[in-house]
Amino acid sequence: MTVDVRPEVRIRRPRAEVAAFMFDPRNDLAWTGGITGSRPAQPGPLVTGAVVERTARFLGREFTYGYVVTADEPDRLVEMKVDRPFPMLVRYELADADADADADGGSTVAAIHAAGSPGRFFGWATPLMRWQVRRSIAADLDRLRACLEQPGSTGRPA
Repeated sequence: MTVDVRPEVRIRRPRAEVAAFMFDPRNDLAWTGGITGSRPAQPGPLVTGAVVERTARFLGREFTYGYVVTADEPDRLVEMKVDRPFPMLVRYELADADADADADGGSTVAAIHAAGSPGRFFGWATPLMRWQVRRSIAADLDRLRACLEQPGSTGRPA
């Protein structure tokens, strides 16, 4: 069995501003739940080949894991290969929202698509893992929206 989830949220900010914040690992602690540390190997936004080491808590366990960016399209997507808590491919995806539905025309649909196979250790708990991953990502996207929509926010790192 696999985990394959793709929650999304609408953020009332232009796509370039959302990407500048979301695709910069210096901002991970502000919007990514369960992360207690984020150490990029190089400064700047996530681009193909970039490596980041994170410390996280998931299902009551603390662990360190790394991810490598396997694909990127400026202001549109970042794809990362993650090995823990189980092997996954994670994609941050951004698209312009329907301008007709937004008076200022500056909204973005942000999605995180995570797909992977928990394997033997977590395999028995795949239905729980699927629910937990979806819930965790949805909460991350809500925090991302809050960071970017708060009054006075520039969408830039703090």
